[in-house]
This record gives sequence, C-alpha cells and structure tokens, in this order.
Amino acid sequence: MDIQQASALASSAVTATIPLMFAGAGELVAEKSGVLNLGVEGMMLMGTVSGYAVTAITGNLWLGVLAAIGAGLAMSLLFAFLTLTMLANQVATGLSLTIFGIGLSAYVGKPYTSAAVRATIDTWTIPGLSKIPVLGPALFSLTPLDYLAFIMFAVIGWFLYRTRAGLVLRSVGESPQVAHSVGFPVISVRYGAVAFGGGMAVSRAATTRSSICICGRSSSRRAAAGSRSRSSCSRRGARGIF
Repeated sequence: MDIQQASALASSAVTATIPLMFAGAGELVAEKSGVLNLGVEGMMLMGTVSGYAVTAITGNLWLGVLAAIGAGLAMSLLFAFLTLTMLANQVATGLSLTIFGIGLSAYVGKPYTSAAVRATIDTWTIPGLSKIPVLGPALFSLTPLDYLAFIMFAVIGWFLYRTRAGLVLRSVGESPQVAHSVGFPVISVRYGAVAFGGGMAVSRAATTRSSICICGRSSSRRAAAGSRSRSSCSRRGARGIF
C-alpha cells in the first residue's frame, strides 16, 4: 500500500466516523442524565431523509442540515414523552423507535430516490497541517461540520465535568431521588438531554447516510474512541442514501 492509498483509506475512515461521533456525543449526554436511548438509528434515518429532501427541494445544504436537526429533535421528544412522561420501558421504546424510523424514512424518502443533490459544503484546509503524509488530508482538510464533531467532544467533556449544569445533569443520572430532593427538575433535565442527543445524532446525517453503533457510555474520550472503532460499521451502512 503506497502513501496515496493509505491517505485515501484514512480519509474514508474519518469521513465514515464523523456521523458516529456526533451521535455518540449526543447519546453520551442523554445517558449521563439517566436515559438509555436505543432509537438513535431511527433518528438518524429520519434526519437523513428530511435533510436530503429539503436539500433536493431548495438546493441549500444548510437548510437541509436544519431540517435534519428538526427531525431528530421531533423523534427524540417523541421518545422522551413516551419514556419520561408516559413511563414506557426505555429499551423497548428505543428499539420500537428505530423500527419506526426505518419504515417511515423509507416511505417518506421514496419520492426522492432519484433526486439529484449537487449542493456541497466547502472544505476548510488548514495550511501546513494538511500536508502531513496520510493523516494530514484526513484530519485537516474537512468541512466545518466535521471539525465541529471533534470540538463538541471537548465542549461536552468541559460541560459535564467543569460546570454546575453538568454536575446537575450527572447527579440526575446517578441519583434522581437525591437530585429531586434538593430541588433539581429531574424530568426537565432529562428532556433537555434527550433533545440534545436527538439534535446531535442527525447533525451530520443530512450529508451522510449512516447506521449508528451504540458506543462509549462512560466518558467523552471513550465515546470518541468507540466511534473510531465502529467506523467499519458506518462504512457498511453508508452505501447509499436509502
């Protein structure tokens, strides 16, 4: 394998990993609040279809990203309502949401299977660093959304372990009874965490079709490592929009 082939392989691996990093970061926050959401793949599929459809109609990829985030928020709030308000089983509801998302996305997306989308997001190349053999083009010649995936892990880690709000969220997840007894709004915090996870899960789905592998439950660094180790799963799921 020569340097060009290794560079292409590294770029493909990073591209396949980015959607998993977004989803893993969002699910990390949700699980820290004490909610296990196994419906992330259904959210990603609905976000993908919504973003692709809006981009095909408007020709604006950023509107597609907003549409994808909106779809992810709607799906996550549906999950939150069923599990936090109606007290449905989280595992069963999450799996049902995945099945629901698979079916609904196939139905909604059927009219757009032949739609051509020519809109692209420009890459930001970091001078000097992008010239590093193999890893340079893979890590330092990305779109703004791709860079955001790496930044979000640092931001989430800081939020969870360096802020009072992060302490509240973790206390809600670790001991909801104690958190409630001192006046923390347990249900509201969990609603916010689940909604954040839904928005994060589809932030990159508007431009990439990907299946999610649940990974990295205990820290932002483990979630990032888990996303990288599951990139092969993403490549198998990224063969087409539908």
